[in-house]
Amino acid sequence: MLPDKEPLKNQLLESLRLEWEQRLPLLRGNKVVSVYFGGGTPYLFGAKAIETIINWIVMDLHANREDMEITLEANPENIESISMRAYKEIGINRVSIGIQSLDKDLLRKLGRLHSAEKAIASVNIAYNAGITNISVDLMYDLPGQTLDHWATTLNEASKLPITHLSLYNLTIEPHTLFFKQQETLLKQLPKEEVSAAMYEQAVQTLAAANLYQYEISAFAKDKKISLHNSGYWTGRSFLGFGPSAFGYWQKKRMRNVANLSKYAKQLTMGLSPVDYEEELSEEASRRELFVINLRLVEGVCLEEFEKQNGPFDGKFAKEIETLFQQGLLTKSSKGKICMTEKGILFYDTIAAELI
Repeated sequence: MLPDKEPLKNQLLESLRLEWEQRLPLLRGNKVVSVYFGGGTPYLFGAKAIETIINWIVMDLHANREDMEITLEANPENIESISMRAYKEIGINRVSIGIQSLDKDLLRKLGRLHSAEKAIASVNIAYNAGITNISVDLMYDLPGQTLDHWATTLNEASKLPITHLSLYNLTIEPHTLFFKQQETLLKQLPKEEVSAAMYEQAVQTLAAANLYQYEISAFAKDKKISLHNSGYWTGRSFLGFGPSAFGYWQKKRMRNVANLSKYAKQLTMGLSPVDYEEELSEEASRRELFVINLRLVEGVCLEEFEKQNGPFDGKFAKEIETLFQQGLLTKSSKGKICMTEKGILFYDTIAAELI
């Protein structure tokens, strides 16, 4: 995380321009479906800087901003009416707000800087600014969280003027405060059956609010699915710009260098900012894409999938049959392979079996 200082913002914008020019030849001739400003607190970058980037896309690729889903991530504590209206005016048409919880004790445990009241107010500010496609993030399976805590958060969140909601459970990453406290935190996590009940409770509560599940962790109202995230789940190519940004292009995964100074230096020297690249074998890539496709509740038509991506090896059919027998996979009324309710809860098991 970097300090919120103008010199650093200027350095980032200048470097982004260099990276944009470097990768522009790859993008020419392609339709831009979505633009996503994420990976931290892009809201603090400011409407002027964000508008500059949108203008590169519009002018250099002859794109129409009204035809693109343009999302801005924001934390509740940063959201203000004036700046949100400014973002609306420059073309932001979707906002993703990291609420995480509406329980004050859990927010404190998570180290969040906003209150439940501020979280609710932030959604209303965005809506009143004219941004009607609003997504919020919620977390479950948290240390000390109960079904009652979760029910309260779900009920309050479902009353908000949102069109999309994403669920996450706690992931303890190395080099974080949670990692240092993991021995204590792991003892406070809900039991497995409680965690499963929380998930089922979310599906039911959100469906009652017309937020229907279309992916393991994603719920949408009025068919306002996330076009950007749907690209991940269907294997659409994308380029990431900026320090630590990920991309997936011509079946290669890539990641930019994380450090801003090093990122800027590489680009100033005319070098690529990519510091990691991986290309899977055809079979491995096919299997990974199939497993990611399975995250979508509607499932995967195997015949269409193989027509587009090539046939699987001989072992695949046996592995799929085993998952059918275990009650993790089934076939929908449309003949698509999809997860059962049990399968959704054990998605990692399915992924491990097939990948």
